[in-house]
Amino acid sequence: MKEIVQREQAVLRNIAKPVPVGEIGTDKINNIVKDLIEAMEDQKDGIAIAAPQIGISLRIFVVNGKLLKHTDHSYKGSANSLVFINPEIIKESKEKKEVEEGCLSIRWLFGKVRRSVRMTITAYNEKGEKSERGASGVLAQIFQHEIDHLEGTLFTDKAKEVWEMTEEEVVELQNKN
Repeated sequence: MKEIVQREQAVLRNIAKPVPVGEIGTDKINNIVKDLIEAMEDQKDGIAIAAPQIGISLRIFVVNGKLLKHTDHSYKGSANSLVFINPEIIKESKEKKEVEEGCLSIRWLFGKVRRSVRMTITAYNEKGEKSERGASGVLAQIFQHEIDHLEGTLFTDKAKEVWEMTEEEVVELQNKN
């Protein structure tokens, strides 16, 4: 299992490199996606993770569809993991909202970050199919947080207020949802 790197690691501050389109679907990229999913699912609160968080500076992130459904009851998509390769923001709402965030690479800190409430991205999936996807609510927040990782930005760089919680408090809060 790949270890999740923590905030002091330089890879989290680099701008991740695009995945060559011809490499999407290869064993190399499929193994990175598999490692991302395993690392994310090994964490009780792992709703999404980007490749730099496992020490790989490539533009890939995955979302835990099952946890997303549990967290955001308006999400009607699949409970399977969602894979985004070379994501690009193509539209974001001017309307912003202050939301609470945490990060698997900044253990157990949380903060309030202003994020667009709706957005649209384009990305490839693990099969090399490019699509456009709109999102609101938690998924829009995830898109922005994970794309920030690909740009070398951590949520604490944008947070207005930061606090610490214990793992037990996080799990208890999650179970209330």
